[in-house]
This record gives sequence, C-alpha cells and structure tokens, in this order.
Amino acid sequence: MADFIRFFIPIYFILFFAVSFLGISIAVGKKIGKNPNVLPKDDSAYALIGWYFKLILAALFIYTLLLLLFPETIENAFKIPVWEAELFQYAGIIMMGLAFIWVVMAQFQMKNSWRIGIDDQMKTELVTNGLFQFSRNPVFLGMTASLIGFFLAFPTVIAFFFSLIGSILMQIQIRLEEEHLLKQHGQIYLAYKKKVGRMLSLY
Repeated sequence: MADFIRFFIPIYFILFFAVSFLGISIAVGKKIGKNPNVLPKDDSAYALIGWYFKLILAALFIYTLLLLLFPETIENAFKIPVWEAELFQYAGIIMMGLAFIWVVMAQFQMKNSWRIGIDDQMKTELVTNGLFQFSRNPVFLGMTASLIGFFLAFPTVIAFFFSLIGSILMQIQIRLEEEHLLKQHGQIYLAYKKKVGRMLSLY
C-alpha cells in the first residue's frame, strides 16, 4: 500500500491541476476570449487570499513530489499513528478519485461561467442544474473532499495542515463569491440560495 500511495498521490494532484485548473481554463478561455483566471494582483485583502491559494497549491505540489522522490523520509515525518489503518487509506483513495470526477463534472456543467476568482468585467450565467442542484459550490466541495481524502490516505500533520488551511481559504472564497453573485443575479440568486445548501443539500 505504501508504494502505491507514493505514486498515486503525486500523479493524482498532477492530473488534478492539469485537468481542473489548466485544461478547463484553456478550454473556457478560448470560448470567452479572455483568461478565466481573474484573481486580482493588487494589494487588496481579496488579492491576498488569492496569493495564499497559490502558495498552498505550490506547497502541496512540492510536498507530493518530495513524497515521490524521498518516500521514506516524507512518510516517516510527522505521521499520525492513530489514523494509520488500511481502511482509512482505502477510503481516502476512493474519496480522492470520486472528488476528481465530481469536480470535473461540475466544471463542465458550468461551461463558460467557470472562473478562477471573481469576474467583475463579465456577467456569468447562474448555473443551477446538474450537480448545482445539490451544492451551490460543487467545485469547492470536491476540492475539500480531495484534501480530506489526501489526509486519510496519507495521515501526516502536514497533510492535515493542507486540508485545514485549504478548507478555510475555500470557505472565505465562497463567501466572497456569494456576495458577487448576489450583486449580479439579485433575487434569482437569493431564491437559489434558499433552496440549495452552500456545500451540500440532502433531500
């Protein structure tokens, strides 16, 4: 199992970044004629959140590559023994796989509305079908699930840190986007907000 996880985790996150961030962004960018990465680069508080996002993603990418290159050192550093059980590891791997599929599905359902950040220059369509019937933020839900799955599959203090900080940053971003969507769509978004949960609605 250890050898499988050593290869699975870095390959997983490389594919996740390549498809969910790079690939989808390039495809949407060609359709809308602009870069869908609209995170600000000024000195605002929102820009700082975007910078933290990039920092965490870069650190996560480096950490998973170190796991591939120096498995014994990384595997034994800051382990949490109480979570070291194959049942948790299998659950984490399955969760990561399902989360990846979920995120890509949600991004395809967003079509040209997909953005990395808040687009103040172009009004995007409010997507409420597909996975958006069950979650107002299915992409963030999937990303959160992938980080939790990562921790279960590879239970270290550092993996827990990535899961915790990543989840906090996503919750901040979600609230910023909710304010923006309310300004753009008004009562339509309010009605949708009352009907569908922020992360998940169970019927």
